[in-house]
Amino acid sequence: MANEQTTTANHSYEHGHEDGCGVPQFNTEDIIVREDIMAKTKELAEMLFTSEEVQQYRRAEQQIQGNDRIQEMIAKLKKKQKEIVAFETTFKNADMVKKIEAEIETLQDELDGIPIITEFQQSQADINYLLQTVVSIIRDTVAEKINMEDVTSEDPENCDV
Repeated sequence: MANEQTTTANHSYEHGHEDGCGVPQFNTEDIIVREDIMAKTKELAEMLFTSEEVQQYRRAEQQIQGNDRIQEMIAKLKKKQKEIVAFETTFKNADMVKKIEAEIETLQDELDGIPIITEFQQSQADINYLLQTVVSIIRDTVAEKINMEDVTSEDPENCDV
């Protein structure tokens, strides 16, 4: 049990089955993730990490980190974003906000025109899609199996879902 992990969220799940139809009530603090599930999860994470999508993301990120021009542009963008906050909240100067927004848009357009930035953004989208697909497959597979078990083992008179 040394490798088992617990969650720390304070959620209580009430399933609305007061009549004792076998649906447990629990706090997520009490859930212990089985070691075999954690091991498979880590194996899946490693497989995802070695995927072409993640490797492309890492290559693009390294190129961006090593590019002084891009880093300078990113720093300017961050500075301009802070300026907007100051002019919106502290100085309440709408004209300066509009001027800075235009400068940000110009900087962002320039950044977006750099091929490695486009490649980086595409790789982020690819990874998000990959992760969403994995989560959807897991969710759908578990839901399908739960539904199949419900059909064969549930007493419809006892539990209203």
